[in-house]
Amino acid sequence: MGSSVSCSWLAALLWLLCLGAEVECNCTDSNIEMAGGEYTLTKNLERGSLLVYNCPDGYYPYPTLTRVCQPSGTWRPAPKKFRPQRCKRVECPDPNVMENGNVSPPQERYFVDNETSYECYSGYLMRGSTKRICLPNGKWSGSTPICSRDSGDVCADPGVPPGASRTGNMFGIDDKVTYTCNGNLFLVGTSERKCQENGQWTGTEPACYYKHTYDTPREVSEAFGSAIKDSLTTMESLNDTQEGRKIRISKSGTLNIYIAVDISESIEEKQFQQARDAIITLIKKIASFTVSPNYEIIFFSSEIYEVVNILDFIDAKVELKKVIKDLESFEIGDRNTGTDLNLAFTKFEGRMAFIKEQAGPERFKEHRHVLIMFTDGAYNMGGSPKPTVERIKNMVYMNHTTEKQTGSRDEFLDIYVFAIGADIFDDDLHPLTVGTGGDHYFRMKDIKELRKTFDEIIDETEVVGLCGLHLDYETTEDKVSRRKRYPWLAFIINKGQKSKKCIGSLVSADFVLTAAHCFTFGDLPENIVIEIEDETGAIEKKVKNYTLHPNYNINSKVDQGVTEFYDYDVALIQLADPIKFSAKARPICIPCTQETSDALKLVGESTCKQQEQLLLKNQRERLNFLTRKSPLVAEKDVHAKLGESRNICIKKALKAPGINATDPTVAVTDNFLCTGGHNGGEHRDHIACTGDSGGAVFKNYELRTVQIGVVSWGTHQLCGSTDGLVESKAESRDFHINLFRMIPFLKSVLGDENQDYAPLKFLKS
Repeated sequence: MGSSVSCSWLAALLWLLCLGAEVECNCTDSNIEMAGGEYTLTKNLERGSLLVYNCPDGYYPYPTLTRVCQPSGTWRPAPKKFRPQRCKRVECPDPNVMENGNVSPPQERYFVDNETSYECYSGYLMRGSTKRICLPNGKWSGSTPICSRDSGDVCADPGVPPGASRTGNMFGIDDKVTYTCNGNLFLVGTSERKCQENGQWTGTEPACYYKHTYDTPREVSEAFGSAIKDSLTTMESLNDTQEGRKIRISKSGTLNIYIAVDISESIEEKQFQQARDAIITLIKKIASFTVSPNYEIIFFSSEIYEVVNILDFIDAKVELKKVIKDLESFEIGDRNTGTDLNLAFTKFEGRMAFIKEQAGPERFKEHRHVLIMFTDGAYNMGGSPKPTVERIKNMVYMNHTTEKQTGSRDEFLDIYVFAIGADIFDDDLHPLTVGTGGDHYFRMKDIKELRKTFDEIIDETEVVGLCGLHLDYETTEDKVSRRKRYPWLAFIINKGQKSKKCIGSLVSADFVLTAAHCFTFGDLPENIVIEIEDETGAIEKKVKNYTLHPNYNINSKVDQGVTEFYDYDVALIQLADPIKFSAKARPICIPCTQETSDALKLVGESTCKQQEQLLLKNQRERLNFLTRKSPLVAEKDVHAKLGESRNICIKKALKAPGINATDPTVAVTDNFLCTGGHNGGEHRDHIACTGDSGGAVFKNYELRTVQIGVVSWGTHQLCGSTDGLVESKAESRDFHINLFRMIPFLKSVLGDENQDYAPLKFLKS
């Protein structure tokens, strides 16, 4: 009892000292618990720690979203016994604002899973959704219901979104409507819209959000995707690539992208990491096409931490690979307590001013500028960024003040705000957005799927035919996700004289590349089935024909001590009907084509030798191939031994059963790549299994996949029946056909312009 009394006196004394600012104290966990949910602390109960409340889907923290531990040892805002923290059911905005119709059931408030139906008065026609459901993100499903009549107006009735009020009921040319949100809702979108001569309203349809409302990754993908298309525009290619199209910068020749990520204490570290990963994905995705923007990337709190200077891009002093590496290695470290959002905008303004001075006013007109900001808007120093944003607009719009003049320049500037963090300052952030062509403000509750979102943005149907495009990570452990990682993968089932299962790769809409030994003389095309995916799901494709390399002859060196000789072990299978490209079915790049030169960003008139030197430049070149493994396939890591290392590698061929030759080059010609043994580290290369035959031996170059070889044969059978991810032994080696040595054959089939399929464009040399 005495000890308890002493502790109480000590606690009281410390509390008094804290109040007098004599001592900096930690906070306590008294009254911070939340009914129905949980909380996280960035620094335990220490000063400066951010407490973030979390609730299950369909609920949100109430009455506050976060608390901050102040130097005095108290929480801001302070917990209150009479108003305890709890998880409250998500509410959707009032739909009873609809004009000229009825909403049922009529309720004072609408919560998650509540369903409403809409009906127009007599003489009015319904547009939009007749039924809507309140979703867990605080939005209504479907689209805004509108009851209107044919009044002869130029523009259609724009309606009234739930929770809003509208002034203006005239919809002729130049007529305006203005929106405000009711109660404690705030407006996202365009508050004032004008009817144009083409019958369209300016801006985007507004919406009213609660503080707990957020945008789903799918919504962000669709909205941001449609908005950024104006900067990454699909135009006809000058190089006649697959599908005849590629992403290019439209009209103007230069695209400048400025990215800023808030790393102040109000942003959780996991959100910083997710934003960083999303940015890496975005710039990798853009880099996989032919667009080459200039980047300025910074992290900020009360100071600026610059990852790359856009001027270095313009002067060609930096490579994108290094930028990505620097982003991947960037860590927050000790963060300053202050947040200066204006400092980030001022940094970008300074860069733009320098570019204008360097390029000159006329050339600067051709520069497009995209600013992407990740922040919660909780700045406590530096003042409002609004004046800086206005100066940036004036600089890009060339100080045009009239609406007509500005309209000709508004496509040259976009400012997107990704509002992240537990407690977002919407009123400060939303006015900072700039641009046309879609939403520019996105309220993210959880940004862990933003990486996937950015992938889907650039994944447009016009470019899915570009070779080697793929998802470079897996969103889930399922077939669909893995299919997008290896969209060129094909399974081959030969039901002919000797039943065989092989792997192949989609090299065009009409052809699958595989190994010649997957076939036996006399096999008919109707006995062969290709398992692949298209936009509808897994399908079996019939075969029109197959062609083996004319020099392939498995028995040609029996008299030289090689029972089975696998030189020229390649074959092309023509599908009865071409595959329709999608994110799950896209061709791999193959050597010595113009498509591959574009993927490797080889400028001018490139050569086959240039591609080979770029892709096979090391003594131990890391490559990969696939093996069947649930849920679809697994990736094997190997290293092709090149140069002097190759001679040592191919000697192991003499250990293979069925080879009695004394010279390894009898069985292993220059047409083979050799893998296996030590990979230069602690582990050995993986070994090929029987079912891996015909599969692509590939190399990922940034976000494009190039097939280097075809899995052919090996010296030892080491694989069990359950797991193909087996390391090689000291004497075991695998041999793969080097596609750089098979170009005449590939060109004779895939490059034939006299056939009824689209040919690939092979390089002249």
